[in-house]
Amino acid sequence: MHIVDGALSNAVVLGGGIAAAGGIAMGLRSLDIDRIPTAGVLSASFFVASLIHVPIGPSSVHLILNGLAGLLLGWAAFPALFVGLLLQAVFFGFGGLTVLGINTLNIALPAMLAWLIFGRLIGRGTPGQGALWGGLGGGFAIAGTTAMVALSLALSGDAFLPAAKLVFFAHLPVMVIEALLAGFAVLLARKVKPELFTRNAIA
Repeated sequence: MHIVDGALSNAVVLGGGIAAAGGIAMGLRSLDIDRIPTAGVLSASFFVASLIHVPIGPSSVHLILNGLAGLLLGWAAFPALFVGLLLQAVFFGFGGLTVLGINTLNIALPAMLAWLIFGRLIGRGTPGQGALWGGLGGGFAIAGTTAMVALSLALSGDAFLPAAKLVFFAHLPVMVIEALLAGFAVLLARKVKPELFTRNAIA
Protein backbone atom coordinates (compact mmCIF):
# COMPACT_ATOMS: atom_id res chain seq x y z
CA MET A 1 0.00 0.00 0.00
CA HIS A 2 2.98 2.23 -0.70
CA ILE A 3 2.37 5.53 -2.43
CA VAL A 4 5.12 6.30 -4.92
CA ASP A 5 7.23 9.44 -5.17
CA GLY A 6 5.61 12.27 -7.09
CA ALA A 7 2.03 11.05 -6.67
CA LEU A 8 1.03 13.46 -3.89
CA SER A 9 0.89 17.21 -3.47
CA ASN A 10 3.64 18.93 -1.50
CA ALA A 11 1.19 19.88 1.24
CA VAL A 12 0.13 16.26 1.81
CA VAL A 13 3.74 15.04 1.76
CA LEU A 14 4.85 17.73 4.23
CA GLY A 15 1.89 17.28 6.56
CA GLY A 16 2.29 13.50 6.56
CA GLY A 17 6.00 13.79 7.29
CA ILE A 18 5.46 16.06 10.28
CA ALA A 19 2.71 13.85 11.70
CA ALA A 20 4.80 10.71 11.19
CA ALA A 21 7.77 12.30 12.96
CA GLY A 22 5.54 13.00 15.95
CA GLY A 23 4.28 9.41 15.96
CA ILE A 24 7.81 8.02 15.75
CA ALA A 25 8.90 10.20 18.67
CA MET A 26 5.95 8.97 20.74
CA GLY A 27 6.73 5.40 19.75
CA LEU A 28 10.38 5.62 20.75
CA ARG A 29 9.40 7.05 24.12
CA SER A 30 7.03 4.15 24.77
CA LEU A 31 9.36 1.40 23.51
CA ASP A 32 10.59 -0.48 26.56
CA ILE A 33 13.85 -2.38 26.22
CA ASP A 34 12.05 -5.70 26.73
CA ARG A 35 9.84 -5.02 23.70
CA ILE A 36 12.65 -4.20 21.29
CA PRO A 37 12.96 -7.85 20.10
CA THR A 38 9.18 -7.94 19.46
CA ALA A 39 9.41 -4.67 17.52
CA GLY A 40 12.28 -6.09 15.46
CA VAL A 41 10.36 -9.27 14.59
CA LEU A 42 7.23 -7.33 13.61
CA SER A 43 9.24 -4.86 11.53
CA ALA A 44 10.85 -7.78 9.69
CA SER A 45 7.45 -9.47 9.24
CA PHE A 46 6.05 -6.30 7.68
CA PHE A 47 9.14 -6.00 5.46
CA VAL A 48 8.79 -9.54 4.11
CA ALA A 49 4.97 -9.63 3.88
CA SER A 50 4.79 -6.50 1.75
CA LEU A 51 7.59 -7.45 -0.65
CA ILE A 52 5.10 -9.26 -2.88
CA HIS A 53 2.83 -6.51 -4.15
CA VAL A 54 0.62 -5.73 -7.12
CA PRO A 55 0.93 -2.15 -8.45
CA ILE A 56 -2.36 -0.23 -8.78
CA GLY A 57 -1.83 3.21 -10.27
CA PRO A 58 0.16 5.34 -7.82
CA SER A 59 -0.17 2.73 -5.03
CA SER A 60 -0.04 -1.07 -4.63
CA VAL A 61 -1.86 -4.01 -3.02
CA HIS A 62 -0.08 -6.34 -0.62
CA LEU A 63 -0.17 -7.77 2.88
CA ILE A 64 0.91 -5.35 5.62
CA LEU A 65 0.38 -6.98 9.05
CA ASN A 66 0.20 -3.51 10.59
CA GLY A 67 -2.79 -4.52 12.71
CA LEU A 68 -0.77 -7.20 14.48
CA ALA A 69 2.12 -4.75 14.94
CA GLY A 70 -0.21 -2.21 16.48
CA LEU A 71 -1.91 -4.71 18.79
CA LEU A 72 1.45 -5.82 20.17
CA LEU A 73 3.36 -2.53 20.17
CA GLY A 74 0.90 0.36 20.44
CA TRP A 75 2.67 3.63 19.71
CA ALA A 76 5.91 1.72 19.13
CA ALA A 77 4.38 0.47 15.87
CA PHE A 78 5.40 3.84 14.38
CA PRO A 79 9.20 3.34 14.57
CA ALA A 80 8.90 -0.40 13.82
CA LEU A 81 6.93 0.14 10.62
CA PHE A 82 9.04 3.18 9.68
CA VAL A 83 12.18 1.04 9.68
CA GLY A 84 10.53 -1.52 7.41
CA LEU A 85 9.36 1.18 4.99
CA LEU A 86 12.78 2.85 4.98
CA LEU A 87 14.58 -0.40 4.13
CA GLN A 88 12.10 -1.17 1.36
CA ALA A 89 12.53 2.30 -0.14
CA VAL A 90 16.33 2.12 0.00
CA PHE A 91 16.88 -1.45 -1.18
CA PHE A 92 13.90 -2.08 -3.48
CA GLY A 93 12.59 1.36 -4.40
CA PHE A 94 9.11 0.64 -2.99
CA GLY A 95 7.29 3.88 -2.30
CA GLY A 96 10.13 6.37 -2.11
CA LEU A 97 12.02 8.60 0.27
CA THR A 98 9.99 11.78 -0.24
CA VAL A 99 6.76 9.96 0.65
CA LEU A 100 8.30 7.98 3.50
CA GLY A 101 6.55 10.13 6.10
CA ILE A 102 3.05 9.91 4.64
CA ASN A 103 3.45 6.18 3.98
CA THR A 104 4.49 5.68 7.60
CA LEU A 105 1.53 7.70 8.84
CA ASN A 106 -0.95 5.86 6.62
CA ILE A 107 0.23 2.46 7.85
CA ALA A 108 1.18 3.13 11.48
CA LEU A 109 -1.65 5.41 12.62
CA PRO A 110 -4.40 2.81 11.96
CA ALA A 111 -2.18 0.22 13.67
CA MET A 112 -1.96 2.39 16.78
CA LEU A 113 -5.73 3.04 16.69
CA ALA A 114 -6.34 -0.72 16.49
CA TRP A 115 -4.32 -1.03 19.69
CA LEU A 116 -6.33 1.70 21.39
CA ILE A 117 -9.66 0.13 20.41
CA PHE A 118 -8.99 -3.60 20.54
CA GLY A 119 -5.65 -4.07 22.31
CA ARG A 120 -7.02 -3.92 25.84
CA LEU A 121 -9.69 -6.48 25.04
CA ILE A 122 -7.31 -9.17 23.75
CA GLY A 123 -5.94 -9.98 27.20
CA ARG A 124 -9.41 -10.64 28.60
CA GLY A 125 -11.40 -13.87 28.49
CA THR A 126 -10.34 -17.00 26.66
CA PRO A 127 -7.69 -17.20 23.93
CA GLY A 128 -10.54 -17.68 21.44
CA GLN A 129 -12.17 -14.43 22.52
CA GLY A 130 -8.80 -12.70 22.30
CA ALA A 131 -8.39 -14.05 18.77
CA LEU A 132 -11.74 -12.56 17.80
CA TRP A 133 -10.68 -9.11 19.01
CA GLY A 134 -7.30 -9.58 17.32
CA GLY A 135 -8.98 -10.42 14.03
CA LEU A 136 -11.19 -7.36 14.27
CA GLY A 137 -8.13 -5.25 15.05
CA GLY A 138 -6.24 -6.65 12.06
CA GLY A 139 -9.12 -5.98 9.69
CA PHE A 140 -9.69 -2.52 11.17
CA ALA A 141 -6.04 -1.53 10.64
CA ILE A 142 -6.15 -2.48 6.96
CA ALA A 143 -9.46 -0.66 6.48
CA GLY A 144 -7.98 2.42 8.16
CA THR A 145 -4.82 2.31 6.05
CA THR A 146 -6.86 1.88 2.87
CA ALA A 147 -9.02 4.87 3.80
CA MET A 148 -5.96 7.00 4.60
CA VAL A 149 -4.21 6.11 1.34
CA ALA A 150 -7.37 6.95 -0.59
CA LEU A 151 -7.69 10.23 1.34
CA SER A 152 -4.04 11.11 0.66
CA LEU A 153 -4.62 10.63 -3.06
CA ALA A 154 -7.95 12.49 -3.04
CA LEU A 155 -6.39 15.48 -1.23
CA SER A 156 -3.71 15.67 -3.91
CA GLY A 157 -6.13 16.52 -6.72
CA ASP A 158 -9.19 15.39 -8.63
CA ALA A 159 -6.99 13.46 -11.04
CA PHE A 160 -6.30 10.90 -8.34
CA LEU A 161 -9.94 10.28 -7.35
CA PRO A 162 -10.35 7.23 -9.64
CA ALA A 163 -7.13 5.76 -8.23
CA ALA A 164 -8.32 6.43 -4.67
CA LYS A 165 -11.54 4.50 -5.31
CA LEU A 166 -9.63 1.65 -6.97
CA VAL A 167 -7.22 1.38 -4.02
CA PHE A 168 -10.10 1.10 -1.57
CA PHE A 169 -12.04 -1.62 -3.39
CA ALA A 170 -8.90 -3.58 -4.33
CA HIS A 171 -8.05 -3.93 -0.63
CA LEU A 172 -11.35 -5.46 0.48
CA PRO A 173 -10.00 -9.04 0.10
CA VAL A 174 -6.80 -8.00 1.91
CA MET A 175 -8.88 -6.85 4.90
CA VAL A 176 -10.37 -10.34 5.25
CA ILE A 177 -6.99 -12.07 4.88
CA GLU A 178 -5.29 -9.78 7.38
CA ALA A 179 -8.15 -10.24 9.87
CA LEU A 180 -7.72 -14.01 9.70
CA LEU A 181 -3.93 -13.81 10.01
CA ALA A 182 -4.11 -11.43 12.98
CA GLY A 183 -6.74 -13.57 14.69
CA PHE A 184 -4.70 -16.77 14.39
CA ALA A 185 -1.51 -14.99 15.43
CA VAL A 186 -3.19 -13.60 18.56
CA LEU A 187 -4.67 -17.02 19.35
CA LEU A 188 -1.21 -18.61 19.18
CA ALA A 189 0.40 -15.81 21.17
CA ARG A 190 -2.26 -15.99 23.88
CA LYS A 191 -1.51 -19.70 24.31
CA VAL A 192 2.29 -19.65 24.24
CA LYS A 193 3.16 -16.16 25.50
CA PRO A 194 0.13 -14.48 27.10
CA GLU A 195 2.31 -11.88 28.82
CA LEU A 196 2.58 -10.06 25.49
CA PHE A 197 -0.94 -8.76 26.08
CA THR A 198 -0.83 -8.39 29.87
CA ARG A 199 0.09 -4.69 29.71
CA ASN A 200 -3.02 -4.02 27.60
CA ALA A 201 -5.54 -6.00 29.58
CA ILE A 202 -8.45 -4.21 31.26
CA ALA A 203 -8.44 -4.72 34.99
